[in-house]
Amino acid sequence: MVAGERDWVHFDVPERFNLAVAVIDANVEQGRGNKIALCYKDYKLTYKDVQRMVNRAGNALKSVGIDWENRVAILLPDCPEWIATFFGAMKIGAVPVPFNTMLQPHELEYLLNDSRAKAIIVSDALVEQIRQIKVNLKYLKHVVVLGEAKGDELSYEALVKEASPELEAANTSKDDVALWWYTSGTTGFPKGTVHLHHDLVHMPEAVNKLIYGMTENDVVFAVPRLFFAFSTIEMVSSLWIGAAHILMPERPLPENVLEIITKHKPTVFFGVPTFFAHLLELKDIEQYDLSSIRICGSGGEHLPADIYHRFKERFGIEILDLIGTTEAGNLFICSRPGRVRPGSTGEVVPGIEVRLVDEEGNEVPVGEDGRLMIKSDSVAPYYWNKHDKTKEVINGDWLCTGDIFCRDEDGYYWFKGRVDDMIKAGGIWVSPPEVEATLVQHPAVVESAVVGATDEEGLVKPKAFVVLSDGYKPSPELVKELQNFVKSKVAPYKYPRWVEFVPELPKTATGKIQRFKLR
Repeated sequence: MVAGERDWVHFDVPERFNLAVAVIDANVEQGRGNKIALCYKDYKLTYKDVQRMVNRAGNALKSVGIDWENRVAILLPDCPEWIATFFGAMKIGAVPVPFNTMLQPHELEYLLNDSRAKAIIVSDALVEQIRQIKVNLKYLKHVVVLGEAKGDELSYEALVKEASPELEAANTSKDDVALWWYTSGTTGFPKGTVHLHHDLVHMPEAVNKLIYGMTENDVVFAVPRLFFAFSTIEMVSSLWIGAAHILMPERPLPENVLEIITKHKPTVFFGVPTFFAHLLELKDIEQYDLSSIRICGSGGEHLPADIYHRFKERFGIEILDLIGTTEAGNLFICSRPGRVRPGSTGEVVPGIEVRLVDEEGNEVPVGEDGRLMIKSDSVAPYYWNKHDKTKEVINGDWLCTGDIFCRDEDGYYWFKGRVDDMIKAGGIWVSPPEVEATLVQHPAVVESAVVGATDEEGLVKPKAFVVLSDGYKPSPELVKELQNFVKSKVAPYKYPRWVEFVPELPKTATGKIQRFKLR
């Protein structure tokens, strides 16, 4: 633990507490009303601007019957309206539920019916996904479109235009439900992870302020989209301390991101290892200005030491590796500025308790691999409608992260892999059974098995082993066909980067696929 961290005391959350008020209204009350809160395209919004947007969004939701604990789905690109809807719903006691904008209609159908969302705020570029499944949505009452609305859809712009910029917050408790995120499970069915109003306070206090030394003078830019738990938490944390946060609705290609960095000059920048690897492939990067960045963090998946070394050599900036989970609502291990050990995820975050245990739950000695368990007040209390899964993952005060680590004598943690077969590609969870079930829908595939494989950058991506049907022969063309088939059926990021044709798959005596042999 770094000097001074041992004296850290958890932020004292009052009994009556609304996160939206603590993040947005508090900044205005503390004199930051005219300070820049959001940078978006060619314009900037102050905290007072954002407060008015949040209040109008909250009043607009109330006008269509959204009440306490009603779920409000958000299917928007990163934009000010995303922020307004998120905090507006929260401020009135409703529950925002961010959706992945890359999901297919049938995946969105599952999420909407499982969450029983009463309304969805969706952009006109994505609303067709909802129109295709609307007849199957059992609980959805309102489709609110940002942009052109049709038929019985409601216009977001019209609703907020008529809404008041003043809004009295719901008198929520710190233990009221504030938001959900959906995370994939080993069965392939997403799980609604429930978080309370006090859960997201730990990150800005323990990580942003203490470890990164962030202040209201910082400008923060995170490459992962806002619907990712990490980016949502980082956005909340940035605004909590009165900093400015950059929003980029465009696809986060390296060139687009570098243009934003050059234009808005962030001091704190977050990406994923895959993005940093793509950045290193650019040959004309010198035309962009990265000199404003003082903190550079990497999350979502393990950061290979090679990427760290190459990035620091080329740009003179160290990448701080970090890990958190949707269930944790916070980071629990991260690297410190000036204390990085390349290849290590870093040291335990203040206020977090960590254990490495064997299969019987006994703590393992220093230097041995163990299952990572954490204890934090930010951990989600449960999964929605997943009682057995909740008991499996959340054991009283302790959260089973599903990660395997070892700890060295100096207190640094080293990632070793996953307990289950889940794959994290580009910072997003991929369920092997889901990809396998998709592949076997193709007539050429008898059966398949998907595992994580490492590319030339040291990053893990899905790889499929496929047994072909009679009449089909292996070919590069068939590989491409199967990859495109998966992309057309599920979210494109889940497709196998490699396809290897095999005569049979290794199995147990009971017929279960032995993925560890394929790995």
